[in-house]
Amino acid sequence: MSFDGLVIHGLVQELQEMLPCRINKIQMPSGNDIVLQIRAAGRNIKLILSASPTYPRVHITDANFVNPLDAPMFCMLLRKHCEGGIIESIEQPQMERVIRLNIRQRDELGDLSVKTIVIEIMGRHSNLILLDPATNTIIDGIHHVTPSISSYRVVMPGVPYVNPPEQHKANPLDINEESFTSLLGETVQALMDEGQASGSKLWEQALVQRFSGFSPLAARELVYRAFAGEALASDSNGSLDSDTTEGAGQREAIRKLWVPFSDLSAQLRAGKTDPVITTVQPSGKSFFSITDLTHLHGETRRFPSVSSCLETYYSDKAERDTVKQRVSDLFRLLTNERSKNVKKLEKLAETLEDAQQADRFRILGELLTASLHQIRKGESHIEVINYYDEEQRPLEIELDPLLSASDNAQRYFKKYTKAKNSLAVVHEQMRQSQEEIVYLDNLLQQLANAGIQDIEEIREELVGQGYLRDRSKKLKRKKANAKPLLACYTSSEGIPVYVGKNNTQNEYLTNRLAQSGDTWLHTKDIPGSHVVIRSTEFGDATLLEAAQLAAYYSQAKESSQVPVDYTLIRHVRKPGGAKPGFVIYDHQKTLFVTPEAERLKQLPMTVK
Repeated sequence: MSFDGLVIHGLVQELQEMLPCRINKIQMPSGNDIVLQIRAAGRNIKLILSASPTYPRVHITDANFVNPLDAPMFCMLLRKHCEGGIIESIEQPQMERVIRLNIRQRDELGDLSVKTIVIEIMGRHSNLILLDPATNTIIDGIHHVTPSISSYRVVMPGVPYVNPPEQHKANPLDINEESFTSLLGETVQALMDEGQASGSKLWEQALVQRFSGFSPLAARELVYRAFAGEALASDSNGSLDSDTTEGAGQREAIRKLWVPFSDLSAQLRAGKTDPVITTVQPSGKSFFSITDLTHLHGETRRFPSVSSCLETYYSDKAERDTVKQRVSDLFRLLTNERSKNVKKLEKLAETLEDAQQADRFRILGELLTASLHQIRKGESHIEVINYYDEEQRPLEIELDPLLSASDNAQRYFKKYTKAKNSLAVVHEQMRQSQEEIVYLDNLLQQLANAGIQDIEEIREELVGQGYLRDRSKKLKRKKANAKPLLACYTSSEGIPVYVGKNNTQNEYLTNRLAQSGDTWLHTKDIPGSHVVIRSTEFGDATLLEAAQLAAYYSQAKESSQVPVDYTLIRHVRKPGGAKPGFVIYDHQKTLFVTPEAERLKQLPMTVK
């Protein structure tokens, strides 16, 4: 991953092509993200601006977002100053990781005003700031930076805006060969004098330190191209021949570096980019760039635009990160409830073991009754003949010295009755605990696969089941019988396949949406989603893809040869009083499939 100045330059050039454009709507789905709904060139576009400390980014997106019922204050402020406005220009100052959106709008009095949204993509220091450019004053920022946090640069309403600290680097788009040779030579010499790096690392570090916009990933790629791979084919220290860093060898190395450097600069000036995502095996780690990453050996995917590349790279990662933050409390609650039920099962098993000794208490009571004449008051034990033993061996029975002989016998009969009666109760409690564990396992699996839209439905279900207290004092705006949104995949044969990602969706899909002749699928004895093929006629390809979806959206997502049951909807039913999402079925057949994530991602998917 490298959201460097080069990527931002390519992105800004793309975004400039849609200017001028109107901001129709502004939304704030999370505390870090702003979504601008824009009308440009006769089409609607969603532009996400994110100041996430983990995944800061800017790009056009097709994703759907769930927004809070009440818009946050920063969102309301942006709506006041920018909604309905025209984005007149999009700028990147000096190849830095900063984007400025200049917006012209008429205020409540009809007067023309200009505002600027500054997006600073700087890792955990990322921010979105609304400025009044006429006075260079901050109206507000999505993240406040107080004087106690930074004395150099405060981000608070009414404070003058201060640019991020300048790094005093050269703009690679304005450099000729002579300047490149001079600047890079000076930097290499300074690094050598300081002893900070050597070999290929020296050249990479020199590019990053001297030229604006270059990340270590981009610098490494240029060094690899310049030295035809010898930088990476060197020893474990990454050292090149010392001749490349001294005298004539240094000048020759700089000349070699100038070739890929000038080629890349020319492409950027011409607005030409080659966005790629390269996945390195076996680690599976992915990197994106606006130029081919030839120094990485792995699978490379190419994209028609920088935005589509960023959308592909960040969509799953950013959503999973947001979901993880939102479900942490639910995950902790469900894990604790599951642990409680597991411990309860263990104690019930001990009780059951004691209860299964009920007949022993009856025998002891009968033996004491037959031997009442032998018992003397105050004895703590007595030895009697065990008539139930084939060998008639003597048996020692403990007594309560404070009780009479008959009361001691009755004590054992009461233990027998209590243990006998508890068997049925213990079995019922064990059944309930086991069902509870299965239910909680299902919810934990659903949280693992939940999207942002699914979380609220799971939370409402937990409120309905009594696991969570409904702390909302406001009237719910959601309609009482609103239909949940379902993921609908289209198989390679053109057949719709629906997937429920939580119990609310599963119940609606199986019990209301599906028809009796539709085919229902679920992983066998494994927590997972309900999947329905909405057709009575389909081929083996659709059945296999639906089975893979059932396996993928289950607890066995990472497993191979996952058993998936399938049957007609008419054979699926929900028992009375069962937990949400629980069904029983018959007339099933079983497929064994291995979920292939890449194959499933290629299936068209809509939300209905």
